[in-house]
Amino acid sequence: MKGAAVLQRGMNTCGSIGVCSPLRKCVKKTVLLRGKTSSVGPSNADFPSGDPGMYQLDITLRRGQNLAARDRGGTSDPYVKFKLGGKEVFRSKTIHKNLNPVWEEKACILIDNPREPLYIKVFDYDFGLQDDFIGSAFLNLASLELNRQTDVTLSLKDPHYPDHDLGNILLSVLLAPREEQREVTMLMRKSWKRSSKFQTQSLRLSDLHRKSQLWRGIVSVTLIEGRELKAMDANGLSDPYVKFRLGHQKYKSKIMPKTLNPQWREQFDFHLYEERGGIIDITVWDKDAGKKDDFIGRCQVDLSTLSKEQTHKLEMPLEEGEGCLMLLVTLTASAAVTISDLSVNSLEDPKEREEILKRYSPMRMFHNMKDVGFLQVKVIRAEALMAADVTGKSDPFCVVELNNDRLLTHTVYKNLNPEWNKVFTFNIKDIHSVLEVTVYDEDRDRSADFLGKVAIPLLSIQNGEQKAYVLKNKQLTGPTKGVIYLEIDVIFNAVKASIRTLMPKEQKYIEEENRLSKQLLLRNFIRMKRCVMVLINAAYYINSCFDWDSPPRSLAAFLVFLFVVWNFELYMIPLALLLLLAWNYFLIISGKDNRQHDTVVEDMLEDEEEEDDRDDKSLPRCDKITWLWYSTSGILQEDSEKKGFMDKLYAIQEVCVSVQNILDEVASFGERIKNTFNWTVPFLSWLAIVALCVFTVILYFIPLRYIVLVWGINKFTKKLRSPYAIDNNELLDFLSRVPSDVQVVQYHELKQDSSHSPSKRKKNNPG
Repeated sequence: MKGAAVLQRGMNTCGSIGVCSPLRKCVKKTVLLRGKTSSVGPSNADFPSGDPGMYQLDITLRRGQNLAARDRGGTSDPYVKFKLGGKEVFRSKTIHKNLNPVWEEKACILIDNPREPLYIKVFDYDFGLQDDFIGSAFLNLASLELNRQTDVTLSLKDPHYPDHDLGNILLSVLLAPREEQREVTMLMRKSWKRSSKFQTQSLRLSDLHRKSQLWRGIVSVTLIEGRELKAMDANGLSDPYVKFRLGHQKYKSKIMPKTLNPQWREQFDFHLYEERGGIIDITVWDKDAGKKDDFIGRCQVDLSTLSKEQTHKLEMPLEEGEGCLMLLVTLTASAAVTISDLSVNSLEDPKEREEILKRYSPMRMFHNMKDVGFLQVKVIRAEALMAADVTGKSDPFCVVELNNDRLLTHTVYKNLNPEWNKVFTFNIKDIHSVLEVTVYDEDRDRSADFLGKVAIPLLSIQNGEQKAYVLKNKQLTGPTKGVIYLEIDVIFNAVKASIRTLMPKEQKYIEEENRLSKQLLLRNFIRMKRCVMVLINAAYYINSCFDWDSPPRSLAAFLVFLFVVWNFELYMIPLALLLLLAWNYFLIISGKDNRQHDTVVEDMLEDEEEEDDRDDKSLPRCDKITWLWYSTSGILQEDSEKKGFMDKLYAIQEVCVSVQNILDEVASFGERIKNTFNWTVPFLSWLAIVALCVFTVILYFIPLRYIVLVWGINKFTKKLRSPYAIDNNELLDFLSRVPSDVQVVQYHELKQDSSHSPSKRKKNNPG
């Protein structure tokens, strides 16, 4: 009985969305139920307590009634969020310009504790701005009768204005026990018997926990082109781009200026979490500088109708608009991504380790080129974290990210020294990816608080070594309070990794858009100025040789010039670059490393962080121009001239952001070239040496006309051989993997304070 009680407590801490449900923070509120609500079913006390409570909540989001207007035109663009245990579990599509929206969307939510209310929040979508809050309500799951469809009407309220009528949300809900409850219970009992020495914690994650985070497949989408799109601009053209959404995953294509038949040729992957598939929502927009983008049309792809392991060519006509989109969609089986406890370790099992090593051995270098390697991350514990709650404690959980793969630990409540002891495994698609481990404090009624973060390039990992990483701030420029203990192992195939380096880099779905920042603009300008000054100084040096400022140097330069020009062959260009790389390498191994820690960039990053902190304190969650818009919105409704002035302000902001981004790209390009020759990433520098050796041999033995002939034939026939191939530049793809000076500072590992050494570590404080 004692073991079963401990097991029950372990299950109650595991939420259905991959994090612990914050039971201690649960605040019960009354929900107004109207319409066809039937008699109340079993109360909280009626739910079984002997076995873990696993239920399935099927919700149909019907419609909204008389929602509050949040836009200047007297309408709203409403969408709905469902939150359980403080974490978002569903988000509806946005209905534009409608106070009585009809969604008719279905959601299936796994419930491990029916005493937890479902939190429903309605927002008004504002493009480029912070979304406006319309209202919220709680659905008391304990008041629902099991296995019976119930129609529910929820009155929306705002805690700050409790007397305002904000409209209603209509739902149909069905709460039923999970069919696999018995199977999961038996699995837990077997795990309990195998690991009885760890009775104080959940020893193996339940299937419920696994299903909430682990994807069942990969959806590969290639956006080919658009045809005969609707003209939205005065010149009879559009600047179209496409937004994709599958659940919480989003992707935005690049903008194609001034065309009605855009050619995108972009490829990206989504994770497929549901066995029966899902629906990809696709919207097409026209980019307008200084004002809200125009809606061109929408379409949907129902993945449940597509067969797996096969590429489907889809021509999707746009609803509510004109034209169509051409897509390639492929559904494939899931990669080996797992979560387990510390007692279940793939690499410690000799058979599993041997199988993994065989999978990435040199003999299988051309088998499944997308599967580059295997990553195992042990998230052991953290120490001396920041106190985020008023009680002087935190409720920390950990998020482990590798590109677009994102997994979570459970939450350890009221603890500044949590122990997670979890093992995460990922498939590596790009060896140049960066592992990001972020610690958050769980909060019930708002987004999680940031506690610290580390970014670890996979190529810098030392296998099998438990290390204490000092947590950094959000910008990864300086330390914050606390350290996290990780043990990481990386196994990869070097040939596959090298070939993958010359292919386009995977883009992250969730990336913060750059906002206008004085410090960021100044930083990028100084970085570009440093790159330009290198070229200017080189030009001055060459000119000084022509002017004979130093006769010995000019004489030596003159002799070298005569020798090189007289004997010049094309193969000498890659040979010279090869010699430069070799020279820097011998300087490094001989202890004469001329590389210096870039304190200039680091100082600029710290100044930028201070500016961001000041902005966050003075203008939380919106920039200055957004604040200006809010502060003058009442005047703008009455004065069209000031509206035009605000549009100009937005246009100026977009131009400044574009200049800021261009400066960053130019500076990063120069810094990446420098860091390639400086051996900042040895793997990439060795790869450059191999490539330069190959080019030197080819140019030495093969006449230039044959090389140009092969190149031209390949270019002319590429579209004929592969009509939907994505264009790429191998050199730019290679340089995109080399870190810029800013990234070098962000990835730099901070030294641990002696107070955090393992010998001085205090016992974990559960209170």
